Amino acid sequence: MDNLTHSLLGVALSRAGLNRLTPQAGWVVLFAANAPDLDIIAGLKGSLAYLHYHRGWTHSFAGAPAVALGPLALWALLTRKRRRGPAHWAGAYAASLAGVLSHLLMDWMNVYGIRLWLPFDHSWPRLDLVNIVDIWIWAILLIALAAPWLGRLVSTEIGAQPGNGRGAAAVSLLLLAAYIGFRVNLHDEAVRILDSRTHLNLPATRVAAFPTAINPWLWTGVAETSAFYRVYSMDLLKEFEPGRARTLYKAPPSPAMDIARTTETVSVFLNFAQFPYWRVGPSPAGDGGTDVRVSDLRFGMPEDERFTVLVRLDAGQVVREQSFDFGPFQPR
Repeated sequence: MDNLTHSLLGVALSRAGLNRLTPQAGWVVLFAANAPDLDIIAGLKGSLAYLHYHRGWTHSFAGAPAVALGPLALWALLTRKRRRGPAHWAGAYAASLAGVLSHLLMDWMNVYGIRLWLPFDHSWPRLDLVNIVDIWIWAILLIALAAPWLGRLVSTEIGAQPGNGRGAAAVSLLLLAAYIGFRVNLHDEAVRILDSRTHLNLPATRVAAFPTAINPWLWTGVAETSAFYRVYSMDLLKEFEPGRARTLYKAPPSPAMDIARTTETVSVFLNFAQFPYWRVGPSPAGDGGTDVRVSDLRFGMPEDERFTVLVRLDAGQVVREQSFDFGPFQPR
């Protein structure tokens, strides 16, 4: 998820009760809820390094206890005059670990995936429930952020004692859980529809449904067969329309594809990609070379050039260029 979502969730968790564990726990939870994303520093070495290292060790259950130690330095600075024994250290660490785990949980829910099980499993589990940016989650969690301010306004008018925001934070977390449950039901329905039929008379070897940006009932369905991908626009408030789809035929095996697979760029990308779509064609330079592109259909159609690898071969089938590009950001 985006860091605004992680931050808002950290505030909600703190006000719902974690801030009672130790002095200044709110700052610890807020920092910890974003701490796993410190791995973005890998982006300094380029987009391929970012793809390879992001959501890796710092986003794994095995790494979470170590990541939770980082925010304790901030806590120690803020409370250097008020610390009272090991109980406060234990409370600070518990708050920090809760913030880190909240980050992992939210990232697991979107289409990007997360390597939760390192070092035992290098796969990218994902739930495909929400976008990396979800405005409905923002709205729900803003309740916890705005409630104390609104409470102070009301109490000033009527002369009552302002609240601490704990009740509003608990309500926002319950609403978030209900919203996620709602998305689970919608996702399961979209997958069931895709899995219950053939696609241009061929059975699907696997299917997936990805959320779109705003409308919870609108999904992008992908059905893979032995010969092609079938990409559907699905409105779950309406009857399924098989015609609202696009067919992407798979490229036949070729020496150019085999050579591209030997490159570091394609190797890293295929470790991440869940629905890789290959395109092979002549180089636009007109030198007799070949361009090989691989895109991940989770993030858009091939022509969108999002999450796409390019390997350029010369006329002698020697690799002359290889690159990876996230492309323009546009959440489904």
